[in-house]
Order: sequence, then C-alpha cells, then structure tokens
Amino acid sequence: MSAFHLTDPALAPIAEKVLAGERLTREDGITLYGSNDLLGIAQMADHVRREKNGDRVHFMVNRHINPTNICRNRCKFCAFARSEGEEGAYEMTLDTIVEATREGVADGAYEIHIVSGLHPNWSYEFYVDMVRKVREAAPKHVIVQAFTAVEIEHMAIISGKSTLEVLADLKEAGLDALPGGGAEIFSERTRVAAWDKKTRGDVWLRIHGEAHSLGISTNCTMLYGHIETAEERVDHMILLREQQDLSGGFLAFIPLAFHPANTELADLPATTGFDDLKTLAIGRLMLDNIPHIKAFWIMLGLKVAQLSTAFGVDDLDGTVVEERITHMAGATTPEALSKEDLVAMIEETGHVAVERDTLYNIVRVYGE
Repeated sequence: MSAFHLTDPALAPIAEKVLAGERLTREDGITLYGSNDLLGIAQMADHVRREKNGDRVHFMVNRHINPTNICRNRCKFCAFARSEGEEGAYEMTLDTIVEATREGVADGAYEIHIVSGLHPNWSYEFYVDMVRKVREAAPKHVIVQAFTAVEIEHMAIISGKSTLEVLADLKEAGLDALPGGGAEIFSERTRVAAWDKKTRGDVWLRIHGEAHSLGISTNCTMLYGHIETAEERVDHMILLREQQDLSGGFLAFIPLAFHPANTELADLPATTGFDDLKTLAIGRLMLDNIPHIKAFWIMLGLKVAQLSTAFGVDDLDGTVVEERITHMAGATTPEALSKEDLVAMIEETGHVAVERDTLYNIVRVYGE
C-alpha cells in the first residue's frame, strides 16, 4: 500500500477501502481503535479530509451564551449544573442575554450560540421569547444556533407539545440551527450509569431528524473518555451516520473530550492527546456522509487542536467568547481567541484559513 505508510498490517484492508471511497464497517472502526499506528490512521483521515475539503481549515467568529447553570438533571458527569440557591448558581435575564448578543454582533460574530441548563422554573414562553429577542437583536446574516436536543425535549415536557412542534415554534421565532450537544454516548448502559435523567439516544436522533425535516441544520457530537468502550464509540458514530443517511442535516461532527474535574466522575483520568487525535481521525474515516470534522479547542487545548488538522479535522470552531460549561469542569484553555489567533494557528499548519458562518457559507478566505 504505497499511498500510506502503515506499520500495522491490520490497517491494510481499511486503507484499500479508504482509497476506493468505500464505507467502513463497524468491524473496521473497532480495528482502528485497536491499532496503535496513529500516524497510519492520520494519513488515511487526512486523505479523506483533502478529498472533501481540500487544504481549507474553517473557523468562525461566534459568541457563546450560557443563560443559566441551574438544572433539574444534575448528571454525574457535569461540573456546570447547580441547584437553585446553591453557591455558584446563576441565571441571566432576557435583557442580559440580548446585551450579550449585541456585544457579540459588535465583535463581528456570525453566530450566537446558546446552550443552557434545564431551569425548573423557566416557562416555555421564556425560551421562545429568548430566541425572538436574540433574533431581533442580531442582523439577518448572524445565525442563531440554540438549544441542544436535551433542551428541546425539556421544552416539550413543560409545554405539553411534541418536539416537532417545539422546533417549529422556535424556527418561527428565529432559530436557524441546533448545536450538537447532549448526545454524549448513545449506549443505554452509559446513559443509565452517568446521565440517567438525560435524553435517550434514540430520542436525540429523532429530534435532530425532525430539525432536519424543518430545514434546521444541526451539528452532532460524541462525548468520549469516561466510562464508554471503543465499541460503544463506534456504534455511536454508526448511528449518526445512519441518521445522516435518512435526514441529511448534520453539518459537522464534534468529538468532545470528557473533562472529569469537579464532577462525580473526578476519579477518572483525562483523555490523552493520543486518544484525542485517534478519535478525531476515526470520526473522519467512519462518518463519510458528514461534511466537516470539528476540533473544539476549548476541550482539546490549542496544541492538540492545531495538530488535529493533520488527523482529518477541517474546522477549529471559533472565537467562542465566554464559554462556561467546559471551564467549570477544569478546562485551562482561554475563554476566547481572536480571529487573528485562529488564522495564525491554521496558517502555521500549512492550511488555508477560511472564515465561515454556522452553515459553512464562506465569509473570507485568507492567503489566497
């Protein structure tokens, strides 16, 4: 196999499929996770990335808003959630959320990204008003990407509506896209053990399919590095791939490295750079029908995120600004990067930096 320099013979049949553009199987995914030929896996993932996205690595200017950390679920793996009255608990008013939106727009953001806790006292109308007011505060070119499938299910429960009706109401209010959070690992075993109150995998997939049916694009994620197995990671990717075959609305896959600090799973070790890079590369190889693979630098760290562009990644997310969820779990990365920082990070790798919006409409290509 002259195209790739492999040190693990078990990867040779997979390499043949990659070069032929054939879909990998569950067994292929498990073989990839079982191999220590990280550079061989990287070469295959980089080949697929170049086939799909050339030499371009994307980023965006975005503003994250986390309206509250008060949450009824209190999952074991979450360092963000608080109960009402607990030290560190907070909630933003609609006026404060609108102010943060305007600040983001003034900073050149193309996306307002809203993810929050499941506040036990906020009404359904409050959520719809939030989207409407954010939409009114932001110019038309700014994408409102808000609420995970977990939050959509929560709104359905408190309103007595179906999740499809909730999505339709939010779209009418100005919602453009859904983030990919809340998927965690679709394994029921892990859900019961670590986030038993959270949305089931089949419901998460159904909600994203409903969003796609309404013309709402979404991202998809996988939380790894906790109590899941390699087989469960591969099964998760295959379920995402099958949903994409059905509804076609996923824009990017974002593997999220678990941060154990300040959680009930704090005895678990953090992920390694080796596992992070391997998981990003395997995501690119397995998810042949999802256009983009994103390295969320907030969780991975700047150095691993930069290196990931040789492991199938074509997107480094964005400037972010004031992300709280991962930082409350012990992240030591900055809470924001400048546009210039991201362009320099990308160009140093030899790739072309491309500024985009949420829907991957190109805003500016640097250096071409």
